[in-house]
Amino acid sequence: MAKIGIADTAFARVDMAKFAVDIIKKNSNAKIERYTVPGFKDLPVACKRLIEENKCDIVIALGMAGKMPIDKQCAHEASLGLQHAQLMTNKHILEVFVHMDEAKKEKEIYSIAKNRAEKHAFNALALLKGKTALTKYAGM
Repeated sequence: MAKIGIADTAFARVDMAKFAVDIIKKNSNAKIERYTVPGFKDLPVACKRLIEENKCDIVIALGMAGKMPIDKQCAHEASLGLQHAQLMTNKHILEVFVHMDEAKKEKEIYSIAKNRAEKHAFNALALLKGKTALTKYAGM
C-alpha cells in the first residue's frame, strides 16, 4: 500500500491539507502521514522526515506566503530546500505554495488554495502509478 506524506504549516490561512486528504481518501486506499510545522521554511525537514522516517512514497508540501517581499524571499528559500530534499531522498515532493497576492480579495485565497491542493493531490496519486501516468496531460 502506498504511503503519502502531507506536510503543512500552522501559519497558513487555509487548511490546505484537509483538501488534499479528502481527495486522497476518496480516490485511493493510500495511507496518509501528516506533519504540521510552524512555517514554510520548516517544510523541507518535515518532508525529508516523512520520507526517511515514516517511509512515505511521495510528499505534498503545503504552504502560504504573505504579500511582502520578505515573504516571497522566504518562500523561495523554502522551495530551494524542498528541491534539495527531493534530491537527497530521490522521492517526489510536490510543492504547493499559495501566495497571498495571487488574489485581489482575501476571500479568493480559499478557492485558490482548495483548487491547488486538490489538483496536486491528484498529481501525487498519478505519480504513484508511474513515470508516464501524467504523460497524457503534458502541454495542457
